[in-house]
Amino acid sequence: MDKLKIEERVVEMLKTVYDPEIPVNVYDLGLIYRIELNDDLTQLDVDMTMTAPSCPMADFILEDVRQKLETIEGLATVNVNLVFEPEWTQDMMTEEAKLELGLL
Repeated sequence: MDKLKIEERVVEMLKTVYDPEIPVNVYDLGLIYRIELNDDLTQLDVDMTMTAPSCPMADFILEDVRQKLETIEGLATVNVNLVFEPEWTQDMMTEEAKLELGLL
């Protein structure tokens, strides 16, 4: 698989992960800050955040992201890093997410 195809699969998989308290996936919520593949396309590094630093579902969501990304063919290592810089704001959501949540 080439880099573009793997990145497309990463986004597809991220769109299947939901915060149980919010009916929008983590990708459209804007919680994914970085998706990076190494040169031989076997290691994936993802930086993501939560809508609030005290999110009670953080461990569950991180594990769900990691498990789903590990199913992508060709990846040997998946690192999911929880970061809080920059701080998440509603401006990071896609238009679709804002619409779904009644913010438009």
